[in-house]
Parts: sequence; C-alpha cells; structure tokens
Amino acid sequence: MQNSDAISQSRRPIPLTLILLAVMMVHLPLLLMKLPLKSYDTNFHIFFASHYVHHWFDPWNTKWYAGFSQATYPPLAQQWVALASHVIGLDFAYMAVQFVAILLLAVGVYRFSLLWVTPRAASFAALASVFLGSESFLVYSAGQLGTTAAAPIYLNALPFLFEWIRFGKWRAFIKASVLFTAAAAAHHATLLFGSFFFALPVVALAMMDRHDGEQSSTGALVARTVGIVLVVAVLIGAVLLPFWIALIHYPVTQTPIPHPSRANYILSPQWGLNYFIVPYGALILALPFIFLRGSAVTRLRPLLLGFWVAFLVGLGGTTPVGHILLGRAFEVLTMERFSYWATLLALPFVGLLAAELVDRFRTPAIVGLSILAAFTCALAVGWATYRPADAEDFKVDSVAAWLNRDGHDQYRYLTLGFGNKIARLAMMTDAGSVDGEWNSGRMLPELTKNGAGALTSSKYFGKSGIDALRAILEHADHYSLKWVFVRDHYYDPLLSFAGWRPVDSLEDNTITVWSKDGVPPALPLNAPQIPPHWQGVMWGILPIGSSILALLVLLIPERKPLEIRVSHPYPAGEELVSGRLAS
Repeated sequence: MQNSDAISQSRRPIPLTLILLAVMMVHLPLLLMKLPLKSYDTNFHIFFASHYVHHWFDPWNTKWYAGFSQATYPPLAQQWVALASHVIGLDFAYMAVQFVAILLLAVGVYRFSLLWVTPRAASFAALASVFLGSESFLVYSAGQLGTTAAAPIYLNALPFLFEWIRFGKWRAFIKASVLFTAAAAAHHATLLFGSFFFALPVVALAMMDRHDGEQSSTGALVARTVGIVLVVAVLIGAVLLPFWIALIHYPVTQTPIPHPSRANYILSPQWGLNYFIVPYGALILALPFIFLRGSAVTRLRPLLLGFWVAFLVGLGGTTPVGHILLGRAFEVLTMERFSYWATLLALPFVGLLAAELVDRFRTPAIVGLSILAAFTCALAVGWATYRPADAEDFKVDSVAAWLNRDGHDQYRYLTLGFGNKIARLAMMTDAGSVDGEWNSGRMLPELTKNGAGALTSSKYFGKSGIDALRAILEHADHYSLKWVFVRDHYYDPLLSFAGWRPVDSLEDNTITVWSKDGVPPALPLNAPQIPPHWQGVMWGILPIGSSILALLVLLIPERKPLEIRVSHPYPAGEELVSGRLAS
C-alpha cells in the first residue's frame, strides 16, 4: 500500500508554481544582465518603444528613412515596453516585458499540451519550454520580441478555442476571441501562420472528439468554427486597422533582401548550425519518438501534421516546401520563427516522452533529461555570446552629442559600419536619418529597388548594398543628408568620389565625420504614408486595450479546472505498463 501511494505521488504533475520558479531561476538573471541587448532586433524594438513614449498617438516616426509609419508593425509588446519605461527605463522595461512573455509561455505550453497528453506529460512539456533552445535563440540572439510575446498569448487561447468548438461554451468563446486579438496585436504573422500550424490541429481534434462524452454534431462544430473565425477576423481588422490600411495601400513590393535563414542548410552548414542545431538542441534526439508516436496514436496525428509542416518550412531553402507554401512571402519572412513554432508543437510529444522515461527509469532518466535540457538552453544562450549580432561593442554617445550641438540636427545623417547601433543612436538624438532597420516600413525608392538591408552594413549585401548607398549619396541634397559617420574605412573611397569630405573625428579617431557642402536643412516630407490623426488615436487605444481586456476576461472564473474540462488521450490505467513504455 505504501509503495503504491509512493508511485501514485511520483506520477503527479509538476506543480505549475515550480515551473514558473524555474523560469525565474534560468531567465531572470540573464535578463537582468541585459543579455538581449546584443541581439539582432532588441534595439529595434526599444527604438519603436521610445517613439511611443513621446508620441503615443502618432505612429509617424521621422528618425528613420526621412519618415516612416510605425503602424506597419503591430505595437502591443512595444507599447507595454513604453509604459513600463516610465518606471524602470527603456532597457529594463524591455527585459520585464520579455520576462513576462517567457512566464506566459510556460503556462501556455502547459494548457496547450493538456489538449493532447495527460496533465503529468503536459507539466513536463511546460518545464521543457523553460530550456527550449528556440526560445533562448529568439530572446538572446534574434531579439524577436513580437514573436516571443505573441506565441504565449496564442497558446493560452487555443484551449478556449477547443472548448468553444467542442462544447459550445460562450465563456470560452469570449476568452478565445479576445486572446486571439491580443496575440495579433503583438505579432500578426504568429496569428496568420499559427492558424494553420496550431489552430487547425485543434479544430481537427475537436472534430475527432465530437462523439466522446458530451456529443455534438459535425454541423454544430463547423458552425462554431466559422463563427469564431468571423468574429476574430472582425476584431483583428478593427484593432489593427491602420496596419491593414498601410499594407493595402503600400504593399511590400521592394526587391527581396537575402537572409541566411532561407539558405540550404546542407550546402551552407554554418547556417544550418545557426538556424537548426542551436534552436533545436537536444530536441533533435526526440524526433524519432515524435514521428513514431504521432503516427501511431490517432489523436496525435493532427498535432504531428502541424509540427511536420512547420518543421519543413523552418528548414528554409533546404527543401522546396517553404517556397511552395509561402510563395513570395518566402522572400520576405525569416525562417527561424517557423522553427520556433515547430519546437512549440513538439513539446507535447517531448512531455509525453519525458514522463514515460521518468516513470520507467526514475533517477537516471531525471539526470539525463536534466543534462540535455541544460545543454540545449546553454547552447542557445552561449551562441548569442559566441556569435553576437553586434560583434563590436562601442558607444555612440559621442556621435549623439555631436549631432545634438551647434545645429547639426537640422540635417539628416547616415552611419557606415555601426551595425545595429543605429537604433541606439536614433534614440539619443532628434536628428533624422535616411537609414533604418525596419525594411518593411521604408519607402525611399533608392532603398526599395535594391535588394539590400540597412545602409550602415551596405558592403555585406554586395553590389546591391553598394548601389543603394551610392544612390542615396547622389540624392543627398533631396533628403537633406549632410553628415555621414564612418567606422569602416572601406567606404572612404566611395564618399570621396561622391564629393564628400571629412570634417571631424570622434572616439579617438575611430569614427570620421564626413560632410557635403550646399545641403539644405531638413524639412518634413509630405509623404502620403503619414497616418491621419484618427488612425493614430486607434493605434494608441485599441491594441493596448485588447491586452487589458484579455486580462480582465481571464478573471472570469471557470467552474472546473482545465485538466477536468478537456479529455485526455491516455487514461491513467493505460499510460504506463509496469516495466515498459506504453505502446
């Protein structure tokens, strides 16, 4: 009897509070060290947030591209950073929002996994999310706050979607609709593609379960699915209306910009290491189990299909799947987000595998799984330090101080060799630039017709980058471009040939200031892309309002916990047969 009780207790789920404590132990110190500041896009998100600090109801930003609209990027995460910055500053506000997103991810993975596996396996899946390589890769190396903030909200919405479709509960309908809208306000691509990778498997699961317990007709399930799709579409259309207007009137038609995540990882193994080995880590060892168990258990097949498609698309140009499914969007999107979604879809399988291993092998399994989890997380975090996006750590304070004195900020400027420090510099000065890091928001023809990214890194885009830089320099008078700050003397001959001359030096002669005579002071561009005032008001109220509403509706109490409200694929008596893994 005592031995039976001990076994029963050992098979209980891991308490969610302990999982959240693990999040604090692993990620809070790294965020307090501001490790994400060296990632690719963190400073970009902080720059957007800094604009909302001063211009909450005006998404038109004049500091990049001689003016661009921030309504071209869903604002929710950046708006929360802006709000928190009034208390703890922009850098720590970013870390705080990212930390909340990681906490929500653990909760979301647990809730999503409950649809597919037992509570015990779901708790192992949630614990695995703490050490997930793709999460650490996006947080500490890629800096994709929008993706890592939207995915947890989306995962938390999916169980409500299942309850609504399967049982027709209006409380679940309201919660799912509001959470989906908030997720879209954080990142539209997560909702768009998540509908195929995450939502369709959940809809299929509801259809498969329609005759179990409380029976529902196929027609009722289809009607509920169509109903919530229409309602959510209307809500997202309203909340992100300025975004859709900008996308329809000014679609992204610029020449595609190369990105290594779209490479063939077999022909370019260095990118395979960066975008496959590092994000997946030890999860690669679980791939055979995922395919074998997912294909063997009928209930898990929709989840396996969603994982498999996301997995193939995440391989970039290694397979033709991404080209076929995404079309031209393949040349616009980066593929690491698909690998991230694939690993999230894999976590219920990982939780199931971990639960079975621990139940069979006990301590050796716990030790082995702990080592693999720690290795996966450490690899992704260490990779951000070993291969940082910002290889050279230098200050831009002197450049900002130079621009802010003697009327220098009356003209626009350009940097060469500054990497992603251009976002940090833009936050420190009122001067405008013709460069930037948000490629989908730029409208200058010299930039859109050449397949190159930021001008500050022109040489890394080959001929396209140099052509874009040369075109901007030729039209310096038109854009009031008078100053060029150079940290890379590779560009000196090009500047000299274009009629520029050095006028000053900064940071112990490591930065040279170049100037061109006869350039008129900068005037605001009368661009048609400038959002009208009513769009600015919507942009400042509806996205942040959707998240506040989501918090409020989640306070509506449920009569039963989620573990009881959803059915489980593995009844307690069938989960494990003593001495062997259940087939």
